[in-house]
Amino acid sequence: MLPYWLLFFLAAWRASTRLQPVQAPTIRWPDWWWVTFAALVLMIGLRHQVGGDWLTYADHITEAGYQSLAQAVGTGDPVYSLLNWLAARMDLGPYFVNTVCAVLFAWGLVVFCRAQPRPWLALVVAVPYLVTVVAMGYTRQATAIGLAMLGLAALADRKILRFVVFVAIAAAFHKSAVILMPLAILAGTRQKLWTAFWVGLSSVVFYRLFLQDSVDALTVGYIGAQYDSSGAAIRVAMNAVPAALFLFFRRRFVMPQTERSFWTWMSLGALAFVGLLVVSPSSTAVDRLALYWIPLQLFVLSRLPNALGARNGQNAFWVRAVVVYSAGVLLVWLVFATHAFAWLPYQFYPWVALLR
Repeated sequence: MLPYWLLFFLAAWRASTRLQPVQAPTIRWPDWWWVTFAALVLMIGLRHQVGGDWLTYADHITEAGYQSLAQAVGTGDPVYSLLNWLAARMDLGPYFVNTVCAVLFAWGLVVFCRAQPRPWLALVVAVPYLVTVVAMGYTRQATAIGLAMLGLAALADRKILRFVVFVAIAAAFHKSAVILMPLAILAGTRQKLWTAFWVGLSSVVFYRLFLQDSVDALTVGYIGAQYDSSGAAIRVAMNAVPAALFLFFRRRFVMPQTERSFWTWMSLGALAFVGLLVVSPSSTAVDRLALYWIPLQLFVLSRLPNALGARNGQNAFWVRAVVVYSAGVLLVWLVFATHAFAWLPYQFYPWVALLR
Protein backbone atom coordinates (compact mmCIF):
# COMPACT_ATOMS: atom_id res chain seq x y z
CA MET A 1 0.00 0.00 0.00
CA LEU A 2 3.08 2.25 -0.02
CA PRO A 3 2.35 3.86 -3.45
CA TYR A 4 -1.02 5.11 -2.19
CA TRP A 5 0.63 6.70 0.83
CA LEU A 6 3.37 8.28 -1.30
CA LEU A 7 0.73 9.98 -3.43
CA PHE A 8 -1.11 11.12 -0.32
CA PHE A 9 2.04 12.44 1.37
CA LEU A 10 2.97 14.41 -1.76
CA ALA A 11 -0.32 16.30 -1.51
CA ALA A 12 -0.14 16.54 2.31
CA TRP A 13 3.41 17.92 2.19
CA ARG A 14 2.43 20.63 -0.28
CA ALA A 15 -0.73 21.46 1.68
CA SER A 16 1.22 21.75 4.95
CA THR A 17 3.95 23.98 3.48
CA ARG A 18 1.68 26.18 1.32
CA LEU A 19 -0.50 27.45 4.14
CA GLN A 20 -1.37 30.86 2.73
CA PRO A 21 -4.57 30.72 0.64
CA VAL A 22 -4.29 31.48 -3.07
CA GLN A 23 -6.21 34.65 -3.94
CA ALA A 24 -6.35 34.17 -7.71
CA PRO A 25 -4.93 30.99 -9.27
CA THR A 26 -2.91 31.49 -12.44
CA ILE A 27 -3.95 29.86 -15.70
CA ARG A 28 -0.49 28.37 -16.15
CA TRP A 29 0.16 25.32 -13.99
CA PRO A 30 3.22 25.57 -11.73
CA ASP A 31 5.80 22.77 -11.99
CA TRP A 32 4.61 20.85 -8.93
CA TRP A 33 1.13 20.58 -10.40
CA TRP A 34 2.57 19.08 -13.59
CA VAL A 35 4.49 16.59 -11.46
CA THR A 36 1.30 15.72 -9.59
CA PHE A 37 -0.70 15.45 -12.82
CA ALA A 38 1.91 13.06 -14.26
CA ALA A 39 1.93 10.99 -11.07
CA LEU A 40 -1.86 10.69 -11.14
CA VAL A 41 -1.95 9.69 -14.81
CA LEU A 42 0.80 7.09 -14.46
CA MET A 43 -0.50 5.59 -11.24
CA ILE A 44 -4.13 5.40 -12.38
CA GLY A 45 -3.54 4.65 -16.05
CA LEU A 46 -0.77 2.06 -15.80
CA ARG A 47 -2.00 0.14 -12.78
CA HIS A 48 -1.98 -3.63 -13.23
CA GLN A 49 -4.77 -5.84 -11.88
CA VAL A 50 -5.80 -3.14 -9.43
CA GLY A 51 -9.48 -2.50 -8.72
CA GLY A 52 -12.49 -4.65 -8.06
CA ASP A 53 -13.72 -4.58 -11.69
CA TRP A 54 -10.35 -5.19 -13.39
CA LEU A 55 -11.41 -8.48 -15.00
CA THR A 56 -14.75 -7.03 -16.09
CA TYR A 57 -13.04 -4.14 -17.88
CA ALA A 58 -10.61 -6.57 -19.52
CA ASP A 59 -13.59 -8.63 -20.72
CA HIS A 60 -15.13 -5.49 -22.28
CA ILE A 61 -12.02 -5.11 -24.45
CA THR A 62 -12.11 -8.77 -25.45
CA GLU A 63 -15.77 -8.46 -26.46
CA ALA A 64 -15.05 -5.28 -28.44
CA GLY A 65 -12.51 -7.23 -30.48
CA TYR A 66 -15.37 -9.28 -32.00
CA GLN A 67 -17.50 -6.23 -32.83
CA SER A 68 -17.56 -3.76 -35.68
CA LEU A 69 -17.01 -0.10 -34.85
CA ALA A 70 -20.74 0.61 -35.19
CA GLN A 71 -21.64 -2.30 -32.92
CA ALA A 72 -19.10 -1.27 -30.28
CA VAL A 73 -20.16 2.37 -30.17
CA GLY A 74 -23.84 1.46 -30.35
CA THR A 75 -23.71 -0.63 -27.18
CA GLY A 76 -22.81 0.78 -23.79
CA ASP A 77 -21.26 4.21 -23.24
CA PRO A 78 -20.18 5.48 -26.70
CA VAL A 79 -16.75 7.05 -26.11
CA TYR A 80 -15.69 4.46 -23.56
CA SER A 81 -16.81 1.70 -25.93
CA LEU A 82 -14.81 3.36 -28.73
CA LEU A 83 -11.69 3.27 -26.55
CA ASN A 84 -12.27 -0.42 -25.85
CA TRP A 85 -12.64 -1.09 -29.58
CA LEU A 86 -9.39 0.77 -30.35
CA ALA A 87 -7.58 -1.08 -27.54
CA ALA A 88 -8.75 -4.43 -28.95
CA ARG A 89 -7.73 -3.52 -32.50
CA MET A 90 -4.27 -2.30 -31.43
CA ASP A 91 -3.80 -5.06 -28.83
CA LEU A 92 -3.07 -2.50 -26.10
CA GLY A 93 -5.18 -4.07 -23.38
CA PRO A 94 -6.76 -2.08 -20.54
CA TYR A 95 -3.66 0.12 -20.15
CA PHE A 96 -4.54 2.24 -23.19
CA VAL A 97 -8.13 2.74 -22.06
CA ASN A 98 -7.14 3.41 -18.45
CA THR A 99 -4.45 5.92 -19.41
CA VAL A 100 -6.75 7.95 -21.66
CA CYS A 101 -9.37 7.96 -18.91
CA ALA A 102 -6.71 8.84 -16.32
CA VAL A 103 -5.66 11.89 -18.35
CA LEU A 104 -9.24 13.18 -18.43
CA PHE A 105 -9.84 12.43 -14.76
CA ALA A 106 -6.56 13.98 -13.58
CA TRP A 107 -7.14 17.05 -15.76
CA GLY A 108 -10.55 17.64 -14.19
CA LEU A 109 -9.26 16.98 -10.68
CA VAL A 110 -6.31 19.37 -10.98
CA VAL A 111 -8.42 22.13 -12.54
CA PHE A 112 -11.07 21.80 -9.84
CA CYS A 113 -8.50 21.71 -7.01
CA ARG A 114 -6.66 24.74 -8.38
CA ALA A 115 -9.94 26.67 -8.41
CA GLN A 116 -9.99 26.42 -4.59
CA PRO A 117 -8.13 28.84 -2.26
CA ARG A 118 -6.17 25.89 -0.83
CA PRO A 119 -5.68 23.68 -3.90
CA TRP A 120 -3.27 21.22 -2.30
CA LEU A 121 -5.62 20.66 0.60
CA ALA A 122 -8.40 19.90 -1.89
CA LEU A 123 -6.11 17.27 -3.42
CA VAL A 124 -5.40 15.83 0.04
CA VAL A 125 -9.16 15.31 0.48
CA ALA A 126 -9.42 13.74 -2.99
CA VAL A 127 -6.66 11.12 -2.70
CA PRO A 128 -8.11 8.69 -0.11
CA TYR A 129 -11.38 7.94 -1.86
CA LEU A 130 -11.91 9.79 -5.14
CA VAL A 131 -8.44 8.94 -6.49
CA THR A 132 -7.64 5.66 -4.76
CA VAL A 133 -11.03 3.97 -4.87
CA VAL A 134 -13.10 5.63 -7.58
CA ALA A 135 -10.44 6.46 -10.18
CA MET A 136 -8.71 3.08 -9.74
CA GLY A 137 -11.89 1.07 -9.45
CA TYR A 138 -14.73 2.68 -11.42
CA THR A 139 -12.95 3.75 -14.61
CA ARG A 140 -15.95 4.97 -16.60
CA GLN A 141 -17.62 6.86 -13.78
CA ALA A 142 -14.33 8.32 -12.56
CA THR A 143 -13.75 9.77 -16.03
CA ALA A 144 -17.26 11.20 -16.00
CA ILE A 145 -16.61 12.75 -12.58
CA GLY A 146 -13.33 14.27 -13.81
CA LEU A 147 -15.12 15.86 -16.76
CA ALA A 148 -17.92 16.99 -14.44
CA MET A 149 -15.32 18.75 -12.26
CA LEU A 150 -14.14 20.63 -15.33
CA GLY A 151 -17.77 21.63 -15.77
CA LEU A 152 -18.12 22.70 -12.14
CA ALA A 153 -15.01 24.87 -12.44
CA ALA A 154 -16.55 26.49 -15.53
CA LEU A 155 -19.87 26.90 -13.74
CA ALA A 156 -18.13 28.86 -10.98
CA ASP A 157 -17.25 31.40 -13.69
CA ARG A 158 -20.86 31.26 -14.97
CA LYS A 159 -19.78 29.56 -18.18
CA ILE A 160 -22.92 27.50 -18.47
CA LEU A 161 -22.45 26.36 -22.06
CA ARG A 162 -19.02 24.98 -21.21
CA PHE A 163 -20.54 23.14 -18.23
CA VAL A 164 -23.21 21.57 -20.46
CA VAL A 165 -20.57 20.49 -23.00
CA PHE A 166 -18.39 18.86 -20.33
CA VAL A 167 -21.37 17.04 -18.81
CA ALA A 168 -22.41 15.83 -22.28
CA ILE A 169 -18.92 14.41 -22.85
CA ALA A 170 -19.00 12.90 -19.36
CA ALA A 171 -22.27 11.16 -20.27
CA ALA A 172 -20.50 9.58 -23.24
CA PHE A 173 -18.25 7.81 -20.71
CA HIS A 174 -20.96 7.03 -18.14
CA LYS A 175 -24.55 7.81 -19.02
CA SER A 176 -25.56 8.58 -15.44
CA ALA A 177 -23.63 11.89 -15.65
CA VAL A 178 -26.73 13.35 -17.35
CA ILE A 179 -28.24 13.80 -13.89
CA LEU A 180 -25.83 16.74 -13.40
CA MET A 181 -27.23 18.72 -16.34
CA PRO A 182 -29.98 20.52 -14.35
CA LEU A 183 -27.32 21.93 -11.97
CA ALA A 184 -26.66 24.64 -14.55
CA ILE A 185 -30.01 26.19 -13.62
CA LEU A 186 -28.66 26.77 -10.09
CA ALA A 187 -25.61 28.69 -11.31
CA GLY A 188 -27.11 32.06 -10.47
CA THR A 189 -27.23 33.64 -13.92
CA ARG A 190 -29.29 36.77 -14.49
CA GLN A 191 -31.40 35.17 -17.22
CA LYS A 192 -32.76 32.38 -15.07
CA LEU A 193 -35.87 31.65 -17.15
CA TRP A 194 -33.91 31.43 -20.41
CA THR A 195 -31.23 29.31 -18.78
CA ALA A 196 -33.85 27.02 -17.26
CA PHE A 197 -35.50 26.62 -20.65
CA TRP A 198 -32.50 25.60 -22.73
CA VAL A 199 -30.79 23.64 -19.95
CA GLY A 200 -34.06 21.80 -19.36
CA LEU A 201 -34.34 21.12 -23.08
CA SER A 202 -30.74 19.87 -23.17
CA SER A 203 -31.43 17.65 -20.18
CA VAL A 204 -34.41 16.04 -21.91
CA VAL A 205 -32.47 15.51 -25.16
CA PHE A 206 -29.45 13.98 -23.45
CA TYR A 207 -31.70 11.89 -21.21
CA ARG A 208 -33.38 10.40 -24.27
CA LEU A 209 -30.06 9.88 -26.05
CA PHE A 210 -28.02 8.50 -23.18
CA LEU A 211 -29.95 7.57 -20.08
CA GLN A 212 -33.45 6.30 -20.80
CA ASP A 213 -32.41 2.72 -21.58
CA SER A 214 -29.99 2.78 -18.65
CA VAL A 215 -32.75 3.87 -16.28
CA ASP A 216 -34.83 0.91 -17.41
CA ALA A 217 -31.87 -1.40 -16.83
CA LEU A 218 -31.20 0.26 -13.47
CA THR A 219 -34.80 -0.29 -12.41
CA VAL A 220 -34.73 -3.96 -13.38
CA GLY A 221 -31.19 -4.54 -12.14
CA TYR A 222 -30.21 -2.55 -9.06
CA ILE A 223 -33.66 -1.61 -7.77
CA GLY A 224 -35.68 -4.61 -8.92
CA ALA A 225 -33.08 -7.02 -7.60
CA GLN A 226 -32.58 -4.87 -4.49
CA TYR A 227 -28.79 -4.84 -4.81
CA ASP A 228 -26.87 -3.46 -1.85
CA SER A 229 -23.38 -1.97 -1.67
CA SER A 230 -21.33 -2.62 1.43
CA GLY A 231 -20.18 0.67 2.87
CA ALA A 232 -22.79 2.73 0.98
CA ALA A 233 -23.92 4.42 4.20
CA ILE A 234 -20.34 5.45 5.01
CA ARG A 235 -19.76 6.86 1.53
CA VAL A 236 -23.01 8.82 1.58
CA ALA A 237 -22.09 10.11 5.05
CA MET A 238 -18.73 11.29 3.71
CA ASN A 239 -20.70 13.68 1.48
CA ALA A 240 -23.31 14.49 4.10
CA VAL A 241 -20.85 15.65 6.81
CA PRO A 242 -19.20 18.40 4.72
CA ALA A 243 -22.65 19.32 3.41
CA ALA A 244 -23.88 19.84 6.99
CA LEU A 245 -20.74 21.82 7.85
CA PHE A 246 -21.24 24.08 4.85
CA LEU A 247 -24.91 24.71 5.65
CA PHE A 248 -24.13 25.44 9.32
CA PHE A 249 -21.16 27.76 8.65
CA ARG A 250 -22.12 28.98 5.18
CA ARG A 251 -21.92 32.67 6.12
CA ARG A 252 -18.29 32.13 7.11
CA PHE A 253 -17.36 30.71 3.71
CA VAL A 254 -16.13 33.68 1.69
CA MET A 255 -17.43 33.53 -1.87
CA PRO A 256 -19.86 35.36 -4.15
CA GLN A 257 -23.51 34.98 -3.20
CA THR A 258 -24.31 33.12 -6.42
CA GLU A 259 -21.61 30.55 -5.70
CA ARG A 260 -22.78 30.20 -2.10
CA SER A 261 -26.32 29.59 -3.34
CA PHE A 262 -25.13 26.92 -5.77
CA TRP A 263 -23.16 24.99 -3.15
CA THR A 264 -26.04 25.35 -0.71
CA TRP A 265 -28.20 23.44 -3.16
CA MET A 266 -25.42 20.91 -3.68
CA SER A 267 -25.23 20.42 0.09
CA LEU A 268 -28.96 19.93 0.34
CA GLY A 269 -28.67 17.34 -2.43
CA ALA A 270 -25.96 15.50 -0.50
CA LEU A 271 -28.20 15.37 2.55
CA ALA A 272 -31.10 14.17 0.40
CA PHE A 273 -29.05 11.09 -0.50
CA VAL A 274 -29.18 10.11 3.18
CA GLY A 275 -32.96 10.00 2.97
CA LEU A 276 -32.84 8.16 -0.36
CA LEU A 277 -30.53 5.57 1.15
CA VAL A 278 -33.10 4.92 3.87
CA VAL A 279 -36.10 4.51 1.58
CA SER A 280 -34.50 3.06 -1.56
CA PRO A 281 -34.71 -0.71 -2.04
CA SER A 282 -31.20 -0.61 -3.56
CA SER A 283 -28.31 1.06 -1.79
CA THR A 284 -26.16 0.39 -4.88
CA ALA A 285 -28.21 2.75 -7.05
CA VAL A 286 -28.01 5.56 -4.47
CA ASP A 287 -24.33 4.87 -3.86
CA ARG A 288 -23.39 5.20 -7.54
CA LEU A 289 -25.34 8.43 -8.05
CA ALA A 290 -23.90 9.96 -4.87
CA LEU A 291 -20.39 9.62 -6.35
CA TYR A 292 -21.10 12.74 -8.41
CA TRP A 293 -21.35 14.72 -5.17
CA ILE A 294 -17.79 13.87 -4.07
CA PRO A 295 -16.48 17.24 -5.38
CA LEU A 296 -18.49 18.76 -2.53
CA GLN A 297 -16.02 17.16 -0.10
CA LEU A 298 -13.10 18.82 -1.87
CA PHE A 299 -14.85 22.17 -2.03
CA VAL A 300 -15.96 22.34 1.61
CA LEU A 301 -13.10 20.66 3.45
CA SER A 302 -10.41 22.60 1.58
CA ARG A 303 -12.16 25.85 2.55
CA LEU A 304 -12.96 24.79 6.11
CA PRO A 305 -9.73 26.22 7.67
CA ASN A 306 -10.71 29.70 6.48
CA ALA A 307 -14.29 29.24 7.69
CA LEU A 308 -13.28 28.07 11.17
CA GLY A 309 -10.07 30.07 11.54
CA ALA A 310 -8.85 33.52 10.55
CA ARG A 311 -10.06 34.71 7.18
CA ASN A 312 -7.17 34.39 4.68
CA GLY A 313 -4.86 33.33 7.51
CA GLN A 314 -2.57 30.32 7.52
CA ASN A 315 -4.79 28.42 9.98
CA ALA A 316 -2.20 25.66 10.27
CA PHE A 317 -4.16 23.78 12.96
CA TRP A 318 -7.27 23.40 10.80
CA VAL A 319 -5.24 22.54 7.71
CA ARG A 320 -3.51 19.74 9.60
CA ALA A 321 -6.83 18.60 11.04
CA VAL A 322 -8.16 18.08 7.50
CA VAL A 323 -4.93 16.28 6.56
CA VAL A 324 -5.24 13.95 9.58
CA TYR A 325 -8.90 13.27 8.81
CA SER A 326 -8.04 12.42 5.20
CA ALA A 327 -5.16 10.18 6.31
CA GLY A 328 -7.62 8.39 8.58
CA VAL A 329 -10.00 7.82 5.66
CA LEU A 330 -7.19 6.29 3.58
CA LEU A 331 -5.97 4.12 6.46
CA VAL A 332 -9.43 2.83 7.35
CA TRP A 333 -10.24 2.01 3.72
CA LEU A 334 -6.96 0.22 3.00
CA VAL A 335 -7.10 -1.80 6.21
CA PHE A 336 -10.80 -2.46 6.79
CA ALA A 337 -12.71 -2.09 3.49
CA THR A 338 -14.35 -5.28 2.28
CA HIS A 339 -12.89 -5.04 -1.22
CA ALA A 340 -9.53 -3.42 -0.40
CA PHE A 341 -7.80 -6.71 -1.25
CA ALA A 342 -8.43 -5.93 -4.94
CA TRP A 343 -6.25 -2.81 -4.60
CA LEU A 344 -3.43 -4.54 -2.70
CA PRO A 345 -0.67 -4.81 -3.46
CA TYR A 346 -0.51 -1.94 -5.92
CA GLN A 347 1.13 -3.11 -9.16
CA PHE A 348 2.62 -0.83 -11.84
CA TYR A 349 2.42 -2.35 -15.32
CA PRO A 350 5.87 -1.29 -16.67
CA TRP A 351 7.51 -2.73 -13.56
CA VAL A 352 5.49 -5.95 -13.79
CA ALA A 353 6.33 -6.29 -17.51
CA LEU A 354 10.06 -5.94 -16.80
CA LEU A 355 9.95 -8.72 -14.21
CA ARG A 356 8.23 -11.20 -16.52
